[in-house]
Amino acid sequence: MTEKRNTGFIGAGNMGTALIKGLIESGVYGKGQLGASDKDSSALKRMAEQFGVEPYGSNSDLVRRCSTVVLSVKPQNMKDVLNEMKDGIRDDHLIISIAAGIPLKMIHDILRRDIPLIRVMPNTPALVQKGVSALAAGEFATPEHMATARTIFDAVGDTVEVEESMMDAVTALSGSGPGYIFRMMECMVDAGVAVGLEKGISLKLVMQTFLGAAHLAKSSEHPLSRLREMVTSPGGTTEAGLGMFDKMGLEETIRKAVEAACNRSLELGKND
Repeated sequence: MTEKRNTGFIGAGNMGTALIKGLIESGVYGKGQLGASDKDSSALKRMAEQFGVEPYGSNSDLVRRCSTVVLSVKPQNMKDVLNEMKDGIRDDHLIISIAAGIPLKMIHDILRRDIPLIRVMPNTPALVQKGVSALAAGEFATPEHMATARTIFDAVGDTVEVEESMMDAVTALSGSGPGYIFRMMECMVDAGVAVGLEKGISLKLVMQTFLGAAHLAKSSEHPLSRLREMVTSPGGTTEAGLGMFDKMGLEETIRKAVEAACNRSLELGKND
């Protein structure tokens, strides 16, 4: 069983809040094992009042008290946060970053300590404990450190392990993926209205269709292609709709969208 180290979250925003909520509601961690810091004192106060975790007045205070530190800050704030905390870093620290586009090398170069670092790309469904997070181990992260990280992120959904070189691809697929899905849902709602449905009914039908299809795909032993075939009768309505997808180039459109997001993630990483 993985040791439960005192864990602190630098950043009390949406993702930090989601992780703390998941850890407490799942019973994986107790309130006394968790803490948080944030430059926004009102956000920190709300988190402490809602979940009963320890609020720290500064990032350096948190680092001194917590052996696992989750950096849930915006990428543009990362350098300032690292410089503030680096003097308190010890050999027993585990640092986990969820900042998009920030390579582990940059964190290591600022902290100047050969300590375990793990980079994670979660996505927004973590806010309702239905996310998926990809974890990449740094040079000094052991399997035990990865187990600690997976325990944290398993509390808000599923986890996978990848090489850090794959993080731009992960960002493009699952990190940005909810945005693609929401856009598709918007289009389907509008399409339902266009063929005569009231908008509220169209919205309910679309949301439950996406939710049900995802649950079915996850629980089924069949591949996605077979599930598609099972709902597609020859000469039927689904075949007509899918035929239009093929005619309009749906597969190529989605591939190019993911490639564009991946290329942008690469560009942002170079800028940092």
